[in-house]
Amino acid sequence: MARSLRTLIASAALGAAIVLGALVVHGAPASAQGLLPSPTPSPTPDTCYTGCEGPGLLPSPTPSPTPATCYGTECPVTFGPAYAPPTDGGSSGDSVRDVANQRFNQMITNRVLGTVLLGVNEQVNCGDCMSAFGSVGSFSAGIHGRKEITNNLSLIAGLAYTHYGEGNYSVTSAPIGAFALRYDFTDWGSSRPFFDIGTILTPWEKVRYTRSYNTNSGPVTVAGSTNSSNYAVYGRAGWITRLSPRDEVAGSVEFWQLWQRVSGYSDPTIAYNPFEATFATGTDRTSLVKIGGQWTHLFGRSVEANINGGYVHSFGSNSGILANITSMNGTNSVTATMGDQGWFELGGRLGFRVSESWIVDLFANGTVGPHPVGNTVHGGIGLRIKY
Repeated sequence: MARSLRTLIASAALGAAIVLGALVVHGAPASAQGLLPSPTPSPTPDTCYTGCEGPGLLPSPTPSPTPATCYGTECPVTFGPAYAPPTDGGSSGDSVRDVANQRFNQMITNRVLGTVLLGVNEQVNCGDCMSAFGSVGSFSAGIHGRKEITNNLSLIAGLAYTHYGEGNYSVTSAPIGAFALRYDFTDWGSSRPFFDIGTILTPWEKVRYTRSYNTNSGPVTVAGSTNSSNYAVYGRAGWITRLSPRDEVAGSVEFWQLWQRVSGYSDPTIAYNPFEATFATGTDRTSLVKIGGQWTHLFGRSVEANINGGYVHSFGSNSGILANITSMNGTNSVTATMGDQGWFELGGRLGFRVSESWIVDLFANGTVGPHPVGNTVHGGIGLRIKY
């Protein structure tokens, strides 16, 4: 019995030792078994919503701003690094002001051509006559003449069709009409006063103006077409002296008022014109005063010569130009001014009498002065009939 009890206790102790050994083996540290320790997990930060601070707290990411919606012209213009926006350094505005100079020259040239119809190259006092003429320099063809109404009063009138241009503009299909009344105090003797009042009318012209400007991509030249009309009225006071049956001299002072109406137009479409211009309808105006004289002389019985000239000064000028220039940077309005100008007007005629009634005339008229009037010459030939 005792032996059986000892055997049972020994068996129990051996089983307990085996179980304890197994527990020791499985509960031993991993390093004891040649294994790496498992990584220690990082702590999960608490969520932070309103700028909180402190250890272990991360700020919430700032959301990217949502771009505002842009429509049409509200959107900004952006350019890539390889493209530069067009610039002109203000030269497109200067090109508009150059058009104003062209329009001033047009007014003066139209007046110079009209004075040929008013007998600017003829003597102040002469009998009834009629002349048909043609000219070059500015192409012109027409008729003009004079008719005595009384011993003191004469009617001077003419009509022509002309085509002319100076610098950067040209006028086509322009009919010019002119007429004046002259009162000559013939009963005062060989030295006496005289007076003129008259007008020049050009009711319709086809005209083409050119403007040029520079950009960072190169020069641009564009020409626009439109219609215009010119009107002028004048008064003249002078003194005539018959030095001999062959010589007549005269001096005078003239006052002119000129108007020029130009219809609105826009630049035509061309390949490259980043600064497009649109011109509104407008009226140019200027006043002129002229101090001049003339001399007519008969050489022998067949050759008649006349020279005339004077100094002209403009004042009270006003340009009717209002232009809008449109570019990628928007629209700018440009106006122009016309300052006072001064120049000389010169003319002359050689008449060859082929008979008592028929005279062949060679004539020329022009201007000498600074821009925008400049130096111009208009000459031609005429056949005059005295009746």
